[in-house]
Amino acid sequence: MEVILDIVRGMKPITLDEMSGVKLMNRIDTKYLVTEAQLHEILCRIRDGYFAQEVEGNRLSPYSTVYYDTPKLTMYLIHHDRHLVRDKVRVRTYVDSHLTFCEVKHKNNKGRTKKKRIAVEPIPNILDNPEAAAFLAERQPYEVSSLSPHLVTVFDRITLVNYGKTERLTIDCNLRFENLRTGATASMSPLVVMELKQDGRAHSLLKDVLFDLRIRPFKVSKYCIGTCLTRPDVKQNRFKKKLRHIEKMRRGEPVCSPVSNCEPVFSPNEP
Repeated sequence: MEVILDIVRGMKPITLDEMSGVKLMNRIDTKYLVTEAQLHEILCRIRDGYFAQEVEGNRLSPYSTVYYDTPKLTMYLIHHDRHLVRDKVRVRTYVDSHLTFCEVKHKNNKGRTKKKRIAVEPIPNILDNPEAAAFLAERQPYEVSSLSPHLVTVFDRITLVNYGKTERLTIDCNLRFENLRTGATASMSPLVVMELKQDGRAHSLLKDVLFDLRIRPFKVSKYCIGTCLTRPDVKQNRFKKKLRHIEKMRRGEPVCSPVSNCEPVFSPNEP
């Protein structure tokens, strides 16, 4: 990981204030799952076209997120059952900047994600905050009193922005889970989850590189995978192929893309 950080430290910096024009709160997200070796190759190829976000001198930022759900894990099951319209409720803490937000992520049937959030004080149960409870009552479809903390995800994030400021790439490393209802823990290390966030159809150097390396999108929800790994009793039939794929990658075994035949099926910069 230190070799990867050396590359990131050599990239031009961008501050949080300068990131204000790249919020992409209404966006299309594309996720990829890669090994640290693949990430190293990707960064070597894009290092001269992207800024690296720097917070208080750091380019690797720790994040902690608490996901809320109903007692029957309705939000998880809606995702599992492939409903196009779905919501996630979470409280995210940006450890370096000492900021905590209560967030609602809504995905519509066009594949676009909208995120709304308010700043809050970090407390064990955000529903004890009247302002946060009112925000959740307005912004998501579930009865607020039915929600409770379910899963904690902890990871270290590298954030890159292309020179044209038309896209943002988040790179999540050292991903760990703790289920607050079962006490179980799990990890995805040494795998890395990358997420490309774009508003439009601008050219992407990253997509060119991924195409050349035969790395295709891999739809993965940290919340859903973390739930599967820490709650083996829950319904997870439709995630089993992804779980096997993840475990093979963790063991260093050769894997095909979940699409078919290990051959590229998309073009560079195809949205």
